[in-house]
Amino acid sequence: MKNLIIPENYSSPLTLRETQSAVKYIKDTFQKKLIAGLNLDRITAPLIVFSDSGINDDLNGVERKVSFSMKEIDGTAEVVQSLAKWKRMALHRYGYQNGEGIYTDMNALRRDDDVDNTHSIFVDQWDWERVLTREDRNTDFLKKTVETIAHAVVDTFYEVKAKYPKIQGDFNRDVFFITSQELEDMYPDMTSKERENAITKEHGTVFISQIGSVLKSGKKHDGRAPDYDDWSLNGDLFFWHNALNASLEISSMGIRVDAQSLMKQLEICDATERTKFEYHKMILNDELPLTIGGGIGQSRLCMLMLDKAHIGEVQVSLWPADMVEKCREGNIILL
Repeated sequence: MKNLIIPENYSSPLTLRETQSAVKYIKDTFQKKLIAGLNLDRITAPLIVFSDSGINDDLNGVERKVSFSMKEIDGTAEVVQSLAKWKRMALHRYGYQNGEGIYTDMNALRRDDDVDNTHSIFVDQWDWERVLTREDRNTDFLKKTVETIAHAVVDTFYEVKAKYPKIQGDFNRDVFFITSQELEDMYPDMTSKERENAITKEHGTVFISQIGSVLKSGKKHDGRAPDYDDWSLNGDLFFWHNALNASLEISSMGIRVDAQSLMKQLEICDATERTKFEYHKMILNDELPLTIGGGIGQSRLCMLMLDKAHIGEVQVSLWPADMVEKCREGNIILL
């Protein structure tokens, strides 16, 4: 509750029924633009994986996974936290080549997330992954991909505005790029979140890159698992969100680790025991394709475009009773 924001005199521009219609329209429209921009095929993806597979996303390495035993299957199953590793294995298994990729509707549970205006224990996003060449493992290629996604977001928004005239506002189509260290140098006395707000308020659309390594201050901008993103070639995409008067992260993405960067990052995190898993062995043996990929929050995209103050206005989840009451008092109606 300490991070809950209740905007003064808040009122949703759309009714509940209009909101449900708009959510579907946004998802349908954006998917088409994403597919066209990145050359992606839609595939099905798992909700659960074996706990000893090494495929589940470990996030910051401390979050508890939702796990359970099964009646007729040996082993323990886990609900996914994301599909960062699974997608790369799928590209290999299905035989995708350079410039080709996949995307899927990813539903996950993150039981240890602190719920607030933008965080829910239920995560729904588009997870995507695309094959690239070793020559494309560079900052320029990353930036071009970020711009493709940002343009798809902005172009979708203007179609939403045309269909639902009560929606107001604008988004900057030009992405401002900055590294996490450059951002810390610019605002050394701020927290990471305060820096994100400051730079996004100034530029509207921002990509903060190189997330995961320790900065000069001795702190990380944000945590990243060591075994999917290359920390020197990743980042988060933010848009300025009027309803909350704050930045809103829409996508986390990056060029994935190769053998060298995987081993380096595992050593930094004292996690070299993960090399026993098939996924990690295949990277170290250069058996998996080099890829770029990420996740794009479906509900966050909807709350951004519909100028909603709480993610619970566009997705159904579970919330603390006092949060539900506080939101109701502030005219924020959770689904």
